[in-house]
Amino acid sequence: MLRTQTTAAARRPGRLILTGLAILVASFVVFGTVLVQQITERTVRDNLSGTPAVTDLVIGSFDVPPPTVTDMRQIRAVPGVAEAVARVSTGVSIGEGYLNLQSDPGTGPLSTVRVIEGSYPDQPGEIAITPRTAERLGLSVGTTTSGMGGELTTPAPLTVTGMVESSADAGYDAYAPDSAVIAWARLKAVERVDLRVTPGASTDAVRQRVTAAVAGQPIRSGAEVREAEAQAAAQQVGKLFILVGMFVSVAVVAAALVVTSTFRIVFAQRMRQLALLRAVGASRGTLVAALTAEGALTGLVAGVVGVASALTLGYALPAILRATGHAVSSPGLPLAAAVTVVIGAVVITVLAVLAPALSAARVSPLEALRAASVTAGRRGIGVSRLVSGSLLAVGAVLAAVGTISQLPKPDQSDYDPSMPLLLLVVSGAMAFFALVALGPLLVRPVLAVVGWPLRQLGPLGRMSVGGIGGTPRRAAAVSVVVALGVTLISGVVIGGASLQILADREMALSAPTDFEVTRNGGTLPPAVVTRAEAAHGALARVVPYRMVDDARLLRGADKLGDVESGYPTSDLNLAALPSTGDLDVAQGTLADRGPGRIVLNSFVARDAGLRAGDTVTLAVATRTVDVRVAAVLPGDGPLHAGILADPADLDRLGVPAAYTGLLADAAGAGEDGRTAGVRALRQAIGASDGVGLAVLADERDRNDALVRTLVWIAVGLVGLTVLIAVVGVGSTTALSVVERVRESGLLRAIGLSRTGLRTMLTVESGLYGVIGATIGLVLGIPYAWLAVQTLGIEAPLTAPLLPLAGIFVVLVGLTALAGVLPARRASRVSPVAALGADN
Repeated sequence: MLRTQTTAAARRPGRLILTGLAILVASFVVFGTVLVQQITERTVRDNLSGTPAVTDLVIGSFDVPPPTVTDMRQIRAVPGVAEAVARVSTGVSIGEGYLNLQSDPGTGPLSTVRVIEGSYPDQPGEIAITPRTAERLGLSVGTTTSGMGGELTTPAPLTVTGMVESSADAGYDAYAPDSAVIAWARLKAVERVDLRVTPGASTDAVRQRVTAAVAGQPIRSGAEVREAEAQAAAQQVGKLFILVGMFVSVAVVAAALVVTSTFRIVFAQRMRQLALLRAVGASRGTLVAALTAEGALTGLVAGVVGVASALTLGYALPAILRATGHAVSSPGLPLAAAVTVVIGAVVITVLAVLAPALSAARVSPLEALRAASVTAGRRGIGVSRLVSGSLLAVGAVLAAVGTISQLPKPDQSDYDPSMPLLLLVVSGAMAFFALVALGPLLVRPVLAVVGWPLRQLGPLGRMSVGGIGGTPRRAAAVSVVVALGVTLISGVVIGGASLQILADREMALSAPTDFEVTRNGGTLPPAVVTRAEAAHGALARVVPYRMVDDARLLRGADKLGDVESGYPTSDLNLAALPSTGDLDVAQGTLADRGPGRIVLNSFVARDAGLRAGDTVTLAVATRTVDVRVAAVLPGDGPLHAGILADPADLDRLGVPAAYTGLLADAAGAGEDGRTAGVRALRQAIGASDGVGLAVLADERDRNDALVRTLVWIAVGLVGLTVLIAVVGVGSTTALSVVERVRESGLLRAIGLSRTGLRTMLTVESGLYGVIGATIGLVLGIPYAWLAVQTLGIEAPLTAPLLPLAGIFVVLVGLTALAGVLPARRASRVSPVAALGADN
């Protein structure tokens, strides 16, 4: 029996390849993920350590008191120490904003920066800055300003002597030698000391001398510190790949479903041969064992080819990237992982082949007397499958109801998403397996709806729909995998769109414009506001505002709320801000705000026990004004204001007319427009003491980039399942072409052209995508809503119609494309040869 099955497989290697193609892709993806993780971790270890490679010893650690300046001097006096650099950073408030002043030697092996203009500082009060810092703060080489940081109690002068290039440029970075930073900021301690040993000296001996000089300070080798820094970064990589592993597992399950469907087709095509084996004495058990052995052989070949392909690409890609100037490390040779993947491929294939093998082994020996070598596929499902599928569907609904019952209530502060998320995962898994069990029953009604337009196009459309409807079990097996991929992708897209809207709302509160100008502990000089409003070429809008910190809410003579000092209150004009449309309300409407009407954030509303429509008294010092609550925001208020009041009401409360801050937007787009806006505001600020400028747009850009990156990573990972689904459609269509050679010949004989036959088979292939994408969207939208609500982040359900329509069209196009080559092969067969073929 084994010789018979092996010989049959060897005679038709193309069929063997098609049968194991999904497992081959899955093996490639799984082992490729292992290699990518190794490449990422090694690249992080090799390139992302903040400690220079020549550092021999590091004195100091975060969990003990830091080394003092005296310790640093003693370390430098130790024999055998070639260079000792104190690492320290301090925040500096300057008239034009904020600087992060860091110590660095500027030259030599222990330096992390490179001078690109001017000269590096060598005296206290001298600094070098990065190019972006120069643009943002309006500084240049030779500029002198003043700042206050460290232990300073009064501002001290700072002169820019040079421009440096560093590994990161956040727009507020400055550097100077450690002695200059320590002297200027009057520091008594440093964060740590990096030490380089004199060439030829013993590192251990120097370490012992340093230990004696600064007793109590931990001393680590530079290699230890670099490894710890790299491990910390690699740990984050490891956490990311745990999530990747979850998506890869879903892709493996999809591959197993595709292989199961493929083996059903293959065994159906060989039913006459199997019946002959039964007729000459083969038992059912022997037949099952032989077919299972064939599956194991298929899994072994597919696993080896997939692992070998991934290994080849895994070594070639880093080499190519290094040749183009990218610092990418090569992976190792994880033999244990390779063997595990191959064994896993064999096991999964064997498990996938069991059900088709048991079904095929039940063939009657009388089937050998039939003229056809292919048996018709079953159209229905058994009672046990119907019952189990129904129970799974009911379980999925009950788990979803349980999830909904545990969703966070409004204003709930102690919400734990663990149990609702677990119920959601259980519900999704049960829904998927219910779909696997009941899929054949769903194909016909879904096909009746989505196939109606095709049936109206003529005979080709009707034959395409009939070809899918005639084998509902096969169509369900392939479409379910497509549906799984579409469910995941639509969920990611919907969840991502909802998170983006939530992020936009958060940014509309914390960063409603590109820039904010404020003055520490005071109001803005009127000239600053006037000059900013006149900078029309660089600024699109300027919105000044007032803010008071001690406004109280009263009802009669009683104070509302538990906050003793009062609530921060602003008269910010929301209508003048472009981000106002991104704001949401929990109660009332923002359009109702005006004189005598206020807006509260959620905390103030809860603390004071107020709702939209309530009347209350707003008080500042001894003055009061009666107001009505126009709206309540679901979270914080713009610029962290608790109460938004009308300017006229603040005037009546005796609030000074001088503005405490202003918001502005850049007139131009991109970094150039932002830089022009910064320069215009710098000119408006002029020499005004204590006035600072914050670039809020940078925070907004980082937030948007993070959300987009997360969504694209998730889409890429979910795309693995879609790739498996497309492979399944292609292999199913190819094997279906082999099965229907005589049918194709008959259609050609009665007048169907080659183009018509190709079109019919390609449309059939695309219909797998139509059915799967339809089911996937029906499941994906509600589960995406549940997932967003379960996380407790109060993001609205957003169904981006255009991306979802694009997903539908792309999936249908990919599945149709998967059937192009099999359709071309079928159209090339001569009608006479096809009618005489015995499959």
